[in-house]
Amino acid sequence: MVREFVNIQQASSAAVKHIINIAGSAVRDKGFCTIVLAGGSTPRETYELLSADAYAEQMPWQQSHFFWGDERWLPPDHPDSNYCMAHTALLSRVMVPANNIHQITTGHRTPEISADLYEKHLRDFFYLMNRASQKNDAEKMTIPGFDLVLLGMGTDGHTASLFPGSHLLEEKTKWVVAVPAGIGSPPVARITLTLPLLNGAKNIIFLISGKRKRALLDTILARPAEAKALYPAARIKPGGTLLWLAAREG
Repeated sequence: MVREFVNIQQASSAAVKHIINIAGSAVRDKGFCTIVLAGGSTPRETYELLSADAYAEQMPWQQSHFFWGDERWLPPDHPDSNYCMAHTALLSRVMVPANNIHQITTGHRTPEISADLYEKHLRDFFYLMNRASQKNDAEKMTIPGFDLVLLGMGTDGHTASLFPGSHLLEEKTKWVVAVPAGIGSPPVARITLTLPLLNGAKNIIFLISGKRKRALLDTILARPAEAKALYPAARIKPGGTLLWLAAREG
């Protein structure tokens, strides 16, 4: 489904309402909510709006757990860090427990170590939550379904840190992988969730702005088979719902 807006302010307002509704529904259903945050500049306004009093009081912060779709191999206080942006715009402004913030740590020796440790953290988290919900222990090894994944899309069609032509697009078993430096802006190494984990989500919302990205979305929708071979964002096919919020202007 695609919803169009004149500007990013309108799209962000719609995104916030979806986030609140999805989080509330998940908490009522099972007692907690899992949300994967997007990086980059586009979602900043959504995060700032969600932290405003009028919306923040509607959000079940105590029962909401926050994760990241990808991270740059940078210190957590670096202005280009996805964690830094989300912390500054949202998490530092609301009453979310520190234990509910599941950042991708970048202080390890290599990005590969960080990726492996984040995958272990995710597996342990969902295993414990499944046990609390009295689900089968075997579910530790299955793909979990995040309640909501927020994503953006670059003008090259990348999403999270999954870039066109990357062999990582074919990863089937790992949940989290390291991305070599030299790709994307800034051209630093990265850590990203993989397609199987992203596509296991119950809800995915893309937030995009600008004419170039809107034209790319038109291509993805009109020629899905061709687009899938060219643009990683076209490979996002969740088991649940997929919503594009597209702003004509930034």
